[in-house]
Amino acid sequence: MKQVTKQTYRLFWHHIRPYRLRFFAILTAVAIAVSLQLTLPLFLKRFFNTLADSAAIGLESAAGELITILLTILAIDAVVFVLFRASGFGNASLHSYVMRDVLNTCFEYVHQHSHRFFINTFVGSLVRQTSRLVHAIEDMMDKLYWDMIPLVIRLSIILTVIFFNNRLIAGIMLAWIIVYMAINYWYSVFKLQYDTQRAEVNSKTTGYLADTITNNATIKQFAALPFEFKSYKKLTEEWRKINVFSWNLSELSEGFQAFLMMGLNFGVMFAAVHAWKRGLLTIGDFALIQAYLIQLFNQLWGFGRVIRQIYERLADAEEMVEILNTDHEIKDKPQATQLVVTNGAIEFNKVHFAYNETRVVLPKLDLAIAAGEKVGLVGPSGAGKSTIVSLLFRNFDVTSGAICIDGQNIADVTQLSLRGQLSLVPQDPVLFHRTLKENIRYGKRDATDTEVVQAAQLAHCHEFITQLPDQYATLVGERGVKLSGGERQRVAIARAILKNAPILVLDEATSSLDSESELMIQDALDSLMQDKTVLVIAHRLSTLLQMDRIIVVDQGSVVEMGSHTELLNKTNGVYKKLWELQAGGFLAE
Repeated sequence: MKQVTKQTYRLFWHHIRPYRLRFFAILTAVAIAVSLQLTLPLFLKRFFNTLADSAAIGLESAAGELITILLTILAIDAVVFVLFRASGFGNASLHSYVMRDVLNTCFEYVHQHSHRFFINTFVGSLVRQTSRLVHAIEDMMDKLYWDMIPLVIRLSIILTVIFFNNRLIAGIMLAWIIVYMAINYWYSVFKLQYDTQRAEVNSKTTGYLADTITNNATIKQFAALPFEFKSYKKLTEEWRKINVFSWNLSELSEGFQAFLMMGLNFGVMFAAVHAWKRGLLTIGDFALIQAYLIQLFNQLWGFGRVIRQIYERLADAEEMVEILNTDHEIKDKPQATQLVVTNGAIEFNKVHFAYNETRVVLPKLDLAIAAGEKVGLVGPSGAGKSTIVSLLFRNFDVTSGAICIDGQNIADVTQLSLRGQLSLVPQDPVLFHRTLKENIRYGKRDATDTEVVQAAQLAHCHEFITQLPDQYATLVGERGVKLSGGERQRVAIARAILKNAPILVLDEATSSLDSESELMIQDALDSLMQDKTVLVIAHRLSTLLQMDRIIVVDQGSVVEMGSHTELLNKTNGVYKKLWELQAGGFLAE
């Protein structure tokens, strides 16, 4: 936790540093305002001493002196008011910049994490963790401005003034402050472990809720709402228990603080009475001490709360800070170059890949795809077809070996330039909760409306889009749920048509289409594949008849390759067996 706390403070300063002049200006304004506030009890002391001595100095003179003191207090209050208001407006502006920058940092860094990271992480938890980090930094800034800096200044000035009035009382107050602050600090550190647990349970609860909402249709299909609700109730009960335990610890702390403050108030005033009896204190000194005690209690009562809240915010920030300090699994090399595709030849050279030590998917794959060649990739489920595509897109790095495009190792080029030269139409396309036009234009962000419509027409999604009330301005829902599977797939094809990358990967690109729809877009796919290197994964083997070559993969190795006719002519060939197992054009799983 200590390491994470240091990382949180570094993150805090990293985002404050660009605005450090504004930051220190606010701190200075707050420091001056607090210092001026602490002069007011000195004027109260003069005020009450003047009242006490009014008979000796004359009522007229005393009244004039009292009015002067009141005007001085008013002037100080006015300056303090201006300084605090200026600090408040400056702090609001600074907050907005820092919080914006923290959100941007989280967005950019999280999205650079690997495919493995996202398949192992709840989306809802990530969103919640980002939100908690932003509010934690916001809260810590407030605690610094309005609590910690004023506390240090008030303690220093109060103890100094009291020391010059009465050393015994100053000593009592100093000893009490040390004990009080040490106990509060220890207690806050002790409580931190439970605050961290509370944050973790909170993330788990949020992640579970997000997961069930995403899979709402599945819950309904399997009549699983009672089961999921029971599981969620267990999580919320765990959340309730850790929350109430954490809150009870806070209540115990505040009760103990109140007890200590009662003791200090009595002890100081008791000592003050004895000092007054010996002529060491005046009536004004009583007013001064009581005013400072009230300020001290208010500030120190806040100290215990502030320390606890700072550690609670550190606990809130911990999960996201750890993510921001976790190295990206897939990184560009320092001297990574831009991928330049002139022909589109792809080569897998002795590629070995394992998801973990016990799950080897590709033992040592050798595969060459010529520039402009249309290659079909087939094999039983689990053969490694999708892994080959993931490695080509560098969603994972190979364990050993190399993947080259036009002789360039994809590990030596930037990820952006690599993926910019590849197009993918996946089996289950996921769309943004944006308009149809925006989703299609994602293939080419600067495309004109005319180009978007042309791509949609080629993919045969223009027909259903024009039947919608808002047509191309229609929002498709989260992950595109408002569209059917076939409609989403056609939008994905339109997006790939618009991107027009030199290397095209079709992963069951027509699996969600009926036969009529498939025939409609087959022409579009034929046009899309012109002058491109194409890799097609298909269980429906009839879609591969026009491929230049079909490669059969089993257990991560190439076991056969050739044209459809050549493979069918092989006695006891794997492809021939797969073809004979076809039912309605699909490969039996």
